[in-house]
Amino acid sequence: MEQKRKYLKSVYQLRGKRIILASGSPRRIEILRSIGLQFESYPAEVEESFSNNDDVLVSVRQIAHSKAAWVWKRTKADLVVAADTVVIQGKQIFLKPKDENDAYQILKSLSGKSHQVLTGFCMMTQQHKIEEFESTTVHFYSLSDDEINAYIQSGEPLDKAGAYGIQGLAALFVKRIEGCYFNVTGFPLGKFFECLNRIIY
Repeated sequence: MEQKRKYLKSVYQLRGKRIILASGSPRRIEILRSIGLQFESYPAEVEESFSNNDDVLVSVRQIAHSKAAWVWKRTKADLVVAADTVVIQGKQIFLKPKDENDAYQILKSLSGKSHQVLTGFCMMTQQHKIEEFESTTVHFYSLSDDEINAYIQSGEPLDKAGAYGIQGLAALFVKRIEGCYFNVTGFPLGKFFECLNRIIY
């Protein structure tokens, strides 16, 4: 209850401020709206590229920072929030699938195994720049080819990092998770609250 009151106080102090989410992601927009935050969506035009030789943690934080900086320069908002999410398994980096075949290959790799969802996170104001990250481990059940193909035909995996959305049909594939659920959807809500308090207090 105390944590909830503190959050409500933080959100109240943002009333009247211009807040921008540097993303057009429906998932991120939905999550922020669900907690009562008033904000604008302004997708950043920043290249999101990785190679398997990259330090993924450094890369996602850099991309999140680039998104926030790109929007900040063009809007001078009171607060800009940006995030970048990838799925990793060993040294493999899975972004949004290029096509249905790519989605199949990704889901086949994730089937019956665990993987990490890593989100780089940046909040920018006139006085502050905070960069953070969140990592969640997701364990998948073993999936048959029929299950993978049926999921691909739903169209759901084609715009999502790792070719699945835990908030949708792919919830049936998840055996368990370790860490923040919201991070798997693309926006680490707990990390947002933590960083928001650092800015306000």
